[in-house]
Amino acid sequence: MERKASRRENECEEKNSNSESSELDKDYKTSLITLNVGGYLYITQKQTLTKYPDSFLEGIINGRIMCPYDADGHYFIDRDGLLFRHILNFLRNGELLLPEGFRENQLLAQEAEFFQLKVLSEAVKSRWEKEQLASRETTFLEITDSHDRSQGLRIFCNAPEFIAKIKSRIVLVSKSRLDGFPEEFSVSSNIIQFKYFIKSENGTRLVLKEDNTFVCTLETLKFEAIMTALKCGFRLLTSLDCSRGSIVHSDALHFIK
Repeated sequence: MERKASRRENECEEKNSNSESSELDKDYKTSLITLNVGGYLYITQKQTLTKYPDSFLEGIINGRIMCPYDADGHYFIDRDGLLFRHILNFLRNGELLLPEGFRENQLLAQEAEFFQLKVLSEAVKSRWEKEQLASRETTFLEITDSHDRSQGLRIFCNAPEFIAKIKSRIVLVSKSRLDGFPEEFSVSSNIIQFKYFIKSENGTRLVLKEDNTFVCTLETLKFEAIMTALKCGFRLLTSLDCSRGSIVHSDALHFIK
């Protein structure tokens, strides 16, 4: 009798355990929500979507806001499906994390306002304002002789990435070996300073070599900077010293987008 009673107790415990496990599985499955945002499907947890009270998504999940369903029974939201990735990441992480080179700040700010995420909207606008301020700041690159600062070239631009591109090329080419070329030069944030420039009969000029076949004078470097700027969508605002008669003879160039 005792064995039968013990067996029944074990069976009851197993049934209760299985019942509890089944309930947990059921709760876990119901906590997963699939959203169809502009044709893109996103699967996330209920607690993620309800993280910010009074938001659009929290209202949908808790029944405060009516939302249509797609053919498969998923919530359908007629918004930008690609940008929703950043909305969801914000809900998951609690902070704005965007990929390098992201340029859709205005659109993302509009999406944040639609989803009634004030914190995200303010974060996007703050990021956007900082980028606009940075783009208006003029940066420069100076290529100069350490013994004579008047010799060389100055390039001004309101896009730091363009200055960085020109700078990296000059450093790369300058490291190539050329007979008689000065190997010693220093590089700081905005200045490439050579130990000295090579002298020639035509005057002082910087000699560079590219692909071991092409020798580039300082004048050629000016033209190359202009062509690179035009290809990148910039325009030559002015050569800051045109008194010498032409861009070739000027010692500074100013680009703007």
